[in-house]
Amino acid sequence: MRDPYEVLGISRLATAEEIKSAYRKLAKRYHPDLNPGDKSIESKFKEVSTAYDILSDADKKSRFDRGEIDGAGNEKPFGRRPGSSGRAGAGSSSGGGFGGFGFDPDDIFEMFTQRSRNRAGAGSTGAGSSSSGSGGGANARRGSDISYTLTVDFVSAAGGATRRVTTAHGKALDVNIPPGTTDGTKLRLRGQGQPGGDGQPSGDAFIEIHVEPHPHFERRGNDVHLELPITLPEALLGASVTVPTIDGRVAVKIPKGANTGTTLRLKGKGIATRGHGRGDQYVRIAVMLPETVDTELANFIERWANKNPYEVRSKLNNV
Repeated sequence: MRDPYEVLGISRLATAEEIKSAYRKLAKRYHPDLNPGDKSIESKFKEVSTAYDILSDADKKSRFDRGEIDGAGNEKPFGRRPGSSGRAGAGSSSGGGFGGFGFDPDDIFEMFTQRSRNRAGAGSTGAGSSSSGSGGGANARRGSDISYTLTVDFVSAAGGATRRVTTAHGKALDVNIPPGTTDGTKLRLRGQGQPGGDGQPSGDAFIEIHVEPHPHFERRGNDVHLELPITLPEALLGASVTVPTIDGRVAVKIPKGANTGTTLRLKGKGIATRGHGRGDQYVRIAVMLPETVDTELANFIERWANKNPYEVRSKLNNV
């Protein structure tokens, strides 16, 4: 297995962001979905994913730099220092010890775009590769983890959704996307990674969620903000209009004399998250003139303005 720094084409002083950027560029180029049936591309993708798996994890990166693991993430003979705490090191009986990942404890998994970080290389250098001839035993390894990315739309992330997806092993899963999911959320599915060797437990599947921006909704905490265009008559005379929310459209009353910047609150129409209740939706009004102002309207406004002058910029006098 090649040096992961060489695989990603970066220096040993590369920052976490540079590592991530290099991986994304190569993963896009070599993704099997974009190169169906090309075994060489598939092999290259696995190599790139393995390199990123090591360098994106601070613990694995440090252990590789110290020479304790090789470019595939496998223990080097006598490489681990006494008392060191590799996550899946030889002789580990903890089953991987992933409690410190900080991911959501609920086993939720969803996949839209896959990137497989295959650390163990399907039996080529795992348990049983030891030259000691002990046949597994102390060299048995917990299965490798697999990581995925998922892109979801704003409404699905905010309100929750269920999707049927297929894992890297071809297994179909009906998966719940929890309400209130934020961009960058990382979720864990136990036992859905690569199988372990010699009866060791399988690895886990991890997913990082990316939430697509919405053209109209904006999330601020658990509140949703929306700008609502209204006509001049609606602003002057008041009206009842329908407004989109993450739950669907609702009727909203526009008060007479509403001005641009007037904000209405729709209680309980924001985002619900576990343990924090549900936020609100705030609707900011924007008064819009017709695209074409005809002569009749212009003449009326001119006559009215001459009789009813008023000041709107006095607050800017001291700026």
